[in-house]
Amino acid sequence: MELSFTVGGRIAKPIHEVYEAVADPAKLSEYFTTGGARGRLDPGATVSWDFHDFPGAFPVQVEAAEQDRRIELSWPGDASTGSPTRVIFDFEAIAPDRTLLRITESGWPDTAEGRRSSYQNCEGWTGMLCAMKAWLEHGVKLRQGFYK
Repeated sequence: MELSFTVGGRIAKPIHEVYEAVADPAKLSEYFTTGGARGRLDPGATVSWDFHDFPGAFPVQVEAAEQDRRIELSWPGDASTGSPTRVIFDFEAIAPDRTLLRITESGWPDTAEGRRSSYQNCEGWTGMLCAMKAWLEHGVKLRQGFYK
């Protein structure tokens, strides 16, 4: 059995702004990728994400992207085996200035190490949602100085 999880949150911004906060590397670097993001999340692209808490850039493969609706990625998210996991961002407009963002990640083996690795990533995506909300709605950078 393959492990997966979904986290979600509501952001008080139009769907296009929320989508761009994920797809645009300059915006993603403002609140999430503390070491920087390089490359836009366009279909077929391989980009890199770097984090102060996990030094060294991660390659991120964009499997699919549909503007203001969905982004699908694969990346080396399974620390237990080094195998890629799949990440799906689903964007839903729930009002003109309100967006629900759900993030689903899957691909870990159902082992003690796989569970540990999936729990860590679940924590990371939840932190991303919180940081995104704070930055988009209030201009606050929650992760700034948190890890370095």
